[in-house]
Amino acid sequence: MSEFRHFTFNFGPQHPSAHGVLRLILETSGETIEHIDPHIGLLHRATEKLAESKPYSQNIGYMDRLDYCSMMCNEHAYVLALEALLNLDVPTRAQYIRVMFAEITRILNHLMWLGAHALDIGAMSVFLYAFREREDLIDCYEAVSGARMHATYFRPGGVYRDLPDSMPNHESSCWHNEKETASLNRARDGSLLDFVWDFTERFPALIDEYETLLTDNRIWKQRTVDVGIVTAERAIALGFSGPMLRGSGVAWDLRKKRPYDVYNELDFKIPIGTNGDCYDRYLVRVEEMRQSTAIVRQCVTWLKQNQGPVRSDDAKVVPPKREKMKTSMEAQIHHFKLKTEGYSIPPGEVYVGTEHPKGEFGISLISDGANKPYRLKIRAASFAHLGALNEMCQGHMLADLAAILSSIDVVFGEVDR
Repeated sequence: MSEFRHFTFNFGPQHPSAHGVLRLILETSGETIEHIDPHIGLLHRATEKLAESKPYSQNIGYMDRLDYCSMMCNEHAYVLALEALLNLDVPTRAQYIRVMFAEITRILNHLMWLGAHALDIGAMSVFLYAFREREDLIDCYEAVSGARMHATYFRPGGVYRDLPDSMPNHESSCWHNEKETASLNRARDGSLLDFVWDFTERFPALIDEYETLLTDNRIWKQRTVDVGIVTAERAIALGFSGPMLRGSGVAWDLRKKRPYDVYNELDFKIPIGTNGDCYDRYLVRVEEMRQSTAIVRQCVTWLKQNQGPVRSDDAKVVPPKREKMKTSMEAQIHHFKLKTEGYSIPPGEVYVGTEHPKGEFGISLISDGANKPYRLKIRAASFAHLGALNEMCQGHMLADLAAILSSIDVVFGEVDR
């Protein structure tokens, strides 16, 4: 008989499957996990405290850097909280643009997750496929904001600017000849909306490719089916949200249950699982990409048919247009004051939760009437999920840890905020 030994050792913080600077103290009997103690705080960047020393508008950039796979979704919750305290109306066109980019961001996040999850389990091809599609959507980020990741595009009262009428084109180089460049530029002759529409035409077939590689793959199912099971009752008790909660069979989605912006005018379904294991969480996220594609198509259709302002006309919050600022001294002073001192928000307290790709992302904001937050508290979805890691992994083999941890879809920017 083999002798089983008890081990206590570290997983991370430098482990590639830790999805950030996560340190896990593992207690195992042979290769069977008996206990996991997650240690966080190795990244901690004090976002909530830093926000208290900055004018409201300067904190939008901090939001992008929390979950750096879901940039505009982080911004969305923050600007909604500001608008609630300011009692600010947002033009309908701006709401549709926000929702479109929130769903583009959801697809970006799930593509990143799918590629990393497959890589953690041992499948490399999907990672390369997912990044091929991410590149197109990152180009949309760059087209509206100039940045490929940290966009800072959402603003209280709307968005930074309207959608561009043209997309940047690729140029021939030593890596791409003229024929390949023409293929890359095929959908870039029109506006950004035309480019996004072309992507939504192609993307469902590309999701089919991912599923062909994984969904019925016997090795994939052996690594994910009945691994890391969480029942619906335990998922609710543990504070799960997003795909982690829906994977356990609970049809809870803030876009449906507490709609914000124009989600109540859009048609989409809430995918749910049955078993609450890693495989169900995978299926839920794959179906969410299909549903997000349908939402983006509805937004593109509406935006093509309807023009209008994309920022509120409240001059106390929104700076004057640039062309006016260049010709009017009063407008220049107004612009300078808003950019340096910002605006004051009436005293009050608000909590706004949004359906982030990883779950419920919430902003709790307290104003004392000054031009910066008295207190900002962020509700990060992955934090609650990480707390359940010990319960999810007990009794599983050491090799299952990577699959379970990856199925959570954790990014440490928001956990160690």
